[in-house]
Amino acid sequence: MKVDEWIKINTYHHSSFSNISRLVELKKKKNLTISLALPTFNEEETIAEEINVIKEMLQTEYPLLDEIAVMDSGSTDRTRQLAREAGAKVYLADDCLPEFGSIRGKGENLWKSLYVLEGDIIVWIDADIKNIHPKFVYGTVGPLLEYDHLKYVKAFYERPLVLGKKTRPLGGGRVTEILVRPLLANFYPELSGFIGPLSGEYAGRREILEAVPFRVGYGVEVGLLIDIYEKCGLKGLAQVDLDKRVHKHQRLAALGRMSFAILHTFFTRLKEKDLVTFKEEISDEFELVKRRGEDIFLKKERFPLIERPPMITVEQYRRKRAN
Repeated sequence: MKVDEWIKINTYHHSSFSNISRLVELKKKKNLTISLALPTFNEEETIAEEINVIKEMLQTEYPLLDEIAVMDSGSTDRTRQLAREAGAKVYLADDCLPEFGSIRGKGENLWKSLYVLEGDIIVWIDADIKNIHPKFVYGTVGPLLEYDHLKYVKAFYERPLVLGKKTRPLGGGRVTEILVRPLLANFYPELSGFIGPLSGEYAGRREILEAVPFRVGYGVEVGLLIDIYEKCGLKGLAQVDLDKRVHKHQRLAALGRMSFAILHTFFTRLKEKDLVTFKEEISDEFELVKRRGEDIFLKKERFPLIERPPMITVEQYRRKRAN
């Protein structure tokens, strides 16, 4: 399938799946269960509202979701307390698969949530969404219920850039536009049709998610996209327009760290597939330029750029799923 053809056929708008009663019927007809997880770290400002909105519409009014869970990285605020009060299952990443240790990061939370969740379809959304709406869930789940050949669905949206009390209608997604999109265009042109390759809202079938590795940090989204594409091809992937997403934005220094992790993921994949060669090992150290008064100096930071193995290879997981 060519990219321009894929864009026309496998790009949807969330309104196409807004008939939630139909989605529930499809879920029952196909004998599927659906789990939602939110990876968290200090999200007390938004977590309760997200859970309440999703739970009211997609569990209480329409039984689309079989479970809602939070996988937390050790929040120091009231994130876990508020999530429990809102009715979500709450897990601490350190307590899950402890024999693997624990590394704080979104990818780690996603990987460990795949272990604890029971659904045939897994949907993840970020926990800092300020304009939360049920479409963030049914928009990505809908295509998987409607079309059996689809394996993985990512969201895209406009991202207003919030700077203090000012909001620009556009300007979010900076790393996507200046880093990820050029990389995809050059090395994975088949994926260049994805408008939101780094979006934090996506859903997939368990059998594909358990078959791919998870980067523990910022590289998890692009790693999943590349690896799932390698498994099922472009035809098995889709994207859904959710219109707009409002959330907090990273500072420039944090965007630099994010970009480093994403580059590391790209380089690792390219090396594994012999698309590029490196004379030395890919470093996990990032040299940040710092300034203190008149002094300018470099400070090295080491990032946890490891990958968690495909969950299907984890013995504890296989035993759990067999019971």
